[in-house]
Amino acid sequence: MEAGVLSAILGVVMVQGGTAIQDLDLQKIVGFWREVGVASSQNLALKTPKRLEALFLTLSGHELIVKAAYNSSGSCETEKIVSSEIDVSGTFIFPGHREIHVIDTDYEQFAILRLSLHWQGKDYHVLKYFTRSLEDEYGPGFWRFREMTADMGLYLVARHGRCAKLLKEELI
Repeated sequence: MEAGVLSAILGVVMVQGGTAIQDLDLQKIVGFWREVGVASSQNLALKTPKRLEALFLTLSGHELIVKAAYNSSGSCETEKIVSSEIDVSGTFIFPGHREIHVIDTDYEQFAILRLSLHWQGKDYHVLKYFTRSLEDEYGPGFWRFREMTADMGLYLVARHGRCAKLLKEELI
């Protein structure tokens, strides 16, 4: 049960190491992103029945709005999360002591994010690899992600998800 609660709180979370990119172009980061890879030294962050499959990012004034699509034990769920702060260095602050740092992106094909969460007195960190495509998993950012996460121990390539496909179709 604790893993399910943590995953619901983590929502969108990232990994230790690396620094956010400088001068993130917020207009270029918006749009559809499918989660392809997850790495964490904390097993709890990877063993959750509620798995993120995709994000759709939009900007509204000074807020980043994240529409997240999850596979929750076989059912698709969506959640809308609004940032409380945006920093052009690639850091986004969300309610619930959650932060997202854009570690690397080419804006067109991939993004590598570090999610951080402070929950029950502990810090949790997860690195996530996203692509714009529903099919391509081994683009140019994949090998960078593998290199960044090689010493983390736990690594997962996300399964093709119908929830990601539904989110992309819904927003087109």
